[in-house]
Amino acid sequence: MLMCYEATRDLKLSDVEIETPICRTTVKELKGKKLAVIPILRAGLGMVEGMLTLIPAAKVGHIGLYRDPETLNPVEYYCKLPEDCAERDVFVVDPMLATGGSSSAAIQLLKDKGVKNIRFMCIIAAPEGVERMRREHPDVDIYAGALDEHLNDHGYIVPGLGDAGDRIFGTK
Repeated sequence: MLMCYEATRDLKLSDVEIETPICRTTVKELKGKKLAVIPILRAGLGMVEGMLTLIPAAKVGHIGLYRDPETLNPVEYYCKLPEDCAERDVFVVDPMLATGGSSSAAIQLLKDKGVKNIRFMCIIAAPEGVERMRREHPDVDIYAGALDEHLNDHGYIVPGLGDAGDRIFGTK
């Protein structure tokens, strides 16, 4: 939720009048495009609730990718997006940005479907993944909670935290 605040701090706001139980008042609301949160399955699901706490009207889509353990390349197995996704500001979420393969593939998939405004959010990133994202998608802002040291020979973030999906869902 705290990262969502940082990633949305520059979104435009407008004044609207509302009626509270006490009186009428003027408050701020998001102005302009609607938002979408797109987690990269499965670990990205762990970031959705925090996002929706701050932007409950956001639509949620899903992109299923896994990293082939031998080639380290992403393999797509699922994609379900809001019908009007191309008209929304999209936040792609995945706890880890390691090689950058999955995040780059997910972002390319969205661009191929007409999405123009994309931001990427992760908890931990490796310098190699950040560099790849900057090279392949220089128009996408990256929000990372921490930048760890490097990737090991297996493409895992060091020191990292292990498999984020397993930690979130308690499957190991």
